[in-house]
Amino acid sequence: MKAWAALIAVLALAACAPAADLERTYLGLNCDQPFEAQVNALTTQSDLIPAPKAPAEPYLFYSSADGRTSYLITVKGAPGHPAIMMQQAKGGEVITTGCPYGNRKGYDQLHAYLDSLKTWTRKK
Repeated sequence: MKAWAALIAVLALAACAPAADLERTYLGLNCDQPFEAQVNALTTQSDLIPAPKAPAEPYLFYSSADGRTSYLITVKGAPGHPAIMMQQAKGGEVITTGCPYGNRKGYDQLHAYLDSLKTWTRKK
C-alpha cells in the first residue's frame, strides 16, 4: 500500500505541472483485449518505469517517466484478479479507469481503494 500511496502522490503533483510542448502519450485500456495480451502491450511501452514489487501486495505497478500515467496489474491473490487499472493525471485531477476481467466485487474493492488514495496524506 505504501508504494501505491507514493505513486498517487506523484500523480497528484504531476496533475498540477504545466503541460510539456510534446507530451508523451501512453496506451489507454482496451477491455476487449484478453488480459495477458493487454498486460504485454502496456508493459512493453517505452518510458514506463516498473515499481519494485512489494512482497505483501498482489499487484505490479508501472508509471510513465513523467508521472502522469500509471498502471496497476493484479497478480494471483489480488482482489478482482485478473484486472488492470490505469490512473492518469489530467487537469488537476487523477482519473482512474480499469478492466475487470475477474471477480467484479473484488474489482470494485480495488477501484474504491485506489480512489481513496487520491486524498491520502502523510500524518506528521
